[in-house]
Amino acid sequence: MFKIIIRVDASLKMGIGHVMRCLSLAEQLTINGNIVEFICRNHNGNLIEQIISKGFVVKILEMPFVKEPDDKLQHAKWLGVSQKKDAQDTINFLKETLYDLLIVDHYGIDIEWENKVNDYTKSLFVIDDLADRAHNCNFLLDQTYGKSEEIYKKLVPEKCELMLGSKYAMLRPEFSYWRQSSIKRRKNINLNNILITMGGNDPKNYTTEIIKKIDCCQLAWDTKITVIMGPNSLNIDSVKTIAAASRYNVEVLINVVDMAEIMANADLSIGASGSSTWERCCLGLPAIQICVATNQEISSKILASSNIIKLINSVEEIPNLISTFENWGADCSIKSAKICNGLGTTKVINTILRKYDR
Repeated sequence: MFKIIIRVDASLKMGIGHVMRCLSLAEQLTINGNIVEFICRNHNGNLIEQIISKGFVVKILEMPFVKEPDDKLQHAKWLGVSQKKDAQDTINFLKETLYDLLIVDHYGIDIEWENKVNDYTKSLFVIDDLADRAHNCNFLLDQTYGKSEEIYKKLVPEKCELMLGSKYAMLRPEFSYWRQSSIKRRKNINLNNILITMGGNDPKNYTTEIIKKIDCCQLAWDTKITVIMGPNSLNIDSVKTIAAASRYNVEVLINVVDMAEIMANADLSIGASGSSTWERCCLGLPAIQICVATNQEISSKILASSNIIKLINSVEEIPNLISTFENWGADCSIKSAKICNGLGTTKVINTILRKYDR
């Protein structure tokens, strides 16, 4: 049994993807008999209560007051304070217990922070997607499709264990559970159920524009449209208003707990690029994706170039892709299902435990 602590945040600015994938990892680590705790800063839009509701202890860092952290990193503002302060705040908790493993999932953290906290944990595990900064860690996970060891060679210590590629995508167990039935039903391509998932916050309110564009399409009268939104979204009321006025049956769901089942029963997903990409791929769900953050662009373009997803720059492109869905839906489904099987969390845990057993 290992004692593990995870440093991760969610906020209106950074979204919820980092916390959700860490929760998936934490739940599986707990099932394997390990003790897992979290350290989270009290940002606006945090998911601290949701983490606690899953049974985990959360050590809470005070809400940041610094508007412009003095830091060189592109995503420094996401941390809310300087790396020096965040590291010290974290160390104050790490001093209480010697943890076997500290897991860090934060674009606002790099080797500067890691050098300060390394003396307070036996091992450090970094989760990254950007490959844009140096790390001092024992493990590094980047679940981005197509990532190679070459890109990280100069960014991590020589003995760092690398886990790269979408085969390591950390999904909840229900996605692997629904995988086979989801893929099987796509042998006959239909378009009766469209899923819209623009992330937990959708600050630019893409969702309302997507519903309007679908309304312009000639679909069967009983076509069902399901909209998934996070509880912290600022646009829930406006989305519900647009949904009620639609010519189609539009259902708006908040903070769902059965996302895998909903995705498995959808024919097409229109959603934000990001960690939910791997959920769709696991289920072979054809997807039209929109980049809502610059860090999503490179990965999304690689996926689109292989026809694994359809990437759009504007919602204006949606009607044309819907009208031609039968020409590309099946191919996208087959290709997407090949790059992620839903067992990434198990692969990650096995890699960690194997290194400890040496």
